[in-house]
Amino acid sequence: MADDLSLFFLPDSSDESSNSSILFFQNLIEEAELQDTGTSNRRRYIECQREVGHETLMADYFVEDPKCNEDIFRHRFRMSKRLFLKIVSDVEANDSWFQEAIDARSRKGFTPLQKVTWAIKQLATGSTPDENDEYLHMAERTSRECLEYFCDTVCKIYAPEFLRRPTSHDMTLLYEAHEEKHHLPRMFGSLDCTHFVWRMCPTEYRGQYMRGDHRYPIVMLESVASQDLWLWHAFCGPPGSQNDINVLQQSPLFLTERNGTAPKCLVYVNNHLYKRGYLLVSYSKYYPPLWQVECLE
Repeated sequence: MADDLSLFFLPDSSDESSNSSILFFQNLIEEAELQDTGTSNRRRYIECQREVGHETLMADYFVEDPKCNEDIFRHRFRMSKRLFLKIVSDVEANDSWFQEAIDARSRKGFTPLQKVTWAIKQLATGSTPDENDEYLHMAERTSRECLEYFCDTVCKIYAPEFLRRPTSHDMTLLYEAHEEKHHLPRMFGSLDCTHFVWRMCPTEYRGQYMRGDHRYPIVMLESVASQDLWLWHAFCGPPGSQNDINVLQQSPLFLTERNGTAPKCLVYVNNHLYKRGYLLVSYSKYYPPLWQVECLE
């Protein structure tokens, strides 16, 4: 112990010259570098084999005879391959960040396919940014940037068409589609609630966000979907301890009917004329009969 401590004391200036003092500090720094256990704050460089990640991705899903078929792709990405490729093409055309570029070392960066794949993987499965580092060879920071840029770009591209309330023309198309597919005239959507786990819920909120049939606190999402999965209404945030009818009473779904701005379309039910269509909901003990709740005069 005494020998170790003696290394950190300067030599006696009366015995050694200034040159020997400089050599002493150089030797001390060299010994510290040799004894470094990896706790240094210096950034460690890791070589990302981007080309290998792209080739693996292509071989799994996007070549002529891929390793995984269409059903596996839909299960893992929560969408069809055709829709996925359209999204890749749209974001690449509208945001230069998703375009393949050359870095400062004259090496190709990540391809648009890799960037969009990992962004959708995080959204579809809730994966952590560094979970597929060994598969796509993408660092955690780049994965986070992929998700941020992807969400911003998708909202910019598709918001004018999809993130809006349906117009009179949209309502007519919805009526025709549901009548043809489900044989239910004047139905303009399917209403349901789903639950999302809130694992990091603060302790003071756990009581109102817990339910007996769930292990973790949950947050409820109420949404209306069309036959082609157009979610034109979403209301998220009510505590999970509530039931579906309580969420319906809080949601702004019928706000346009209250202020008189909703599209009108006449429909007869049991020889009674209604000015609006109706929503299809799953019947349970919490719901009154369907026509009493959802038909809007």
